[in-house]
Amino acid sequence: MNINLIRFNTSIGQQKPENMRNRENACPFCDVASLTDIIDTDGDIILLKNKYNVIEGADQFVIIEGSACKSDMPEYSKEHMHRLIRMGLRHWKHLLDCGKYRDVLFFKNYGPLSGGTIRHPHMQLIGFPEIDETLFFSPEEMNGLIIHEQDGVQLNISNCPRVGFGELNVIPAIGSSPDVLADYIQIAVHYLMHHFNRNCTSYNIFFYHKAEQIYVKILPRFATSPYFIGYNIHFLPTNVERIAAEMQELYFRNCQKIT
Repeated sequence: MNINLIRFNTSIGQQKPENMRNRENACPFCDVASLTDIIDTDGDIILLKNKYNVIEGADQFVIIEGSACKSDMPEYSKEHMHRLIRMGLRHWKHLLDCGKYRDVLFFKNYGPLSGGTIRHPHMQLIGFPEIDETLFFSPEEMNGLIIHEQDGVQLNISNCPRVGFGELNVIPAIGSSPDVLADYIQIAVHYLMHHFNRNCTSYNIFFYHKAEQIYVKILPRFATSPYFIGYNIHFLPTNVERIAAEMQELYFRNCQKIT
């Protein structure tokens, strides 16, 4: 089969803490004194090895985005958002270049429908010594109606979506500012969580690369369409133009630059 089939250790998975739905459970990321295998810090942003390495043959890492458990990207200051994305990109590149891994995933789960288990905002890096990276994504999924462009960085809404609805893409030119990339990601998350759909409680962020070119997809999460799960049918929604116009009005009407 032309797929990546990876073993998931269910015994370790059963030990993982969960407070996405069970909010009364303690948050392991708030107990900084008990964290182990810390690799790097930038203020209250922490990179560490994942204590629960459920993916066999891979190395898993977590970036705790800050000390505020109840916060998330829309509430971060620009300075904090810039530091977070810079740190994530730096360590992603280091893992890609270290020679140990065929490829490295860099992504974020947020909310009860995102596939995550911990409410505290965090991102993940997963290094695979063996994997077929050509199956990760298609560059066509990053094409879309342009919402805004600045300093070589483009924000668009996909007209060839990976799953279906409200998929936003950020495409930075090689060598462009990671701070503009961070600003666009923050705007995309803010729109999805506050304006896109009142029932939207969850999203994912996926970072991709082909050689030196980076792509970022930010998409809302709902119960996944059975057409996609069962038959790999992708829907192109009819409101793409309306969403692009709404985001331009909300975030870019009165400014030439976003920073």
